[in-house]
Amino acid sequence: MEALSSLHKEAIREFLYKMADDQLILGHRNSEWTGLGPLLEEDIAFSSMAQDKLGHALALYTILHEHLGEKDPDTIAFTRNERELRCCHLVEYPIGGYDFSLTRHFLFDTAEHLRFEMLAGSAFEPLAQVARKIKGEIKYHVLHAQTWMKQLGSATEESKARMQSALNETMPLALGIFEASPFEAELAEHNIFAGEHELRNRWLEVIAPTVADAGLVLPDIDALTPAYGGRQGYHTEYLQPLLTEMTEVFRIDPTVEW
Repeated sequence: MEALSSLHKEAIREFLYKMADDQLILGHRNSEWTGLGPLLEEDIAFSSMAQDKLGHALALYTILHEHLGEKDPDTIAFTRNERELRCCHLVEYPIGGYDFSLTRHFLFDTAEHLRFEMLAGSAFEPLAQVARKIKGEIKYHVLHAQTWMKQLGSATEESKARMQSALNETMPLALGIFEASPFEAELAEHNIFAGEHELRNRWLEVIAPTVADAGLVLPDIDALTPAYGGRQGYHTEYLQPLLTEMTEVFRIDPTVEW
């Protein structure tokens, strides 16, 4: 890809921040299952996926630092205020019950796997290289989510009812993943990313069979109001307490090497 213009840089910068912030915040949320999982295997699984997401966030923040002149990854992750983050609302919510966290995991990681598959051929080579690595890791996250969605959706009547309720609750939040960027045309024109609308369509095609196999009913998408705002810095009441907790140790002394 030719030298980045100012517009290219701004488009890619906005794109990378929203992806990285999603990974950072959901990684922190998933880590909250450590010691609380309904099964030992699930305790370990969510802890492992949390580590992966923090690693993905680090990789994306590193691109911002090394190729776009942003601050170092630790400073990016731990010193920005709530309005500066670009994560979607879905990742901000507390873990709730396992039904909520599992459904969020299924919807989000399916979208992210598809996103990184699309980005594996991006004209912005630093991102394409990272995407080719990350998509392989997220593939296993998706397989984990699909397995448990099917098991719990087809278990007892109570289990099925709880999973359907969780799906109904999370779908409007999940649609917020695909909040359009002001740089959609720019990203598509220069073969950096095909766009959120294209990703949303692919996502719907992929999640529908799993939802059906689980014996659940996908809510009417056209009747839902997507939870937009996060990409513009407008967040839920849950984000600031999370940031306060997440950054507490770093803010004691940012110069210390732990």
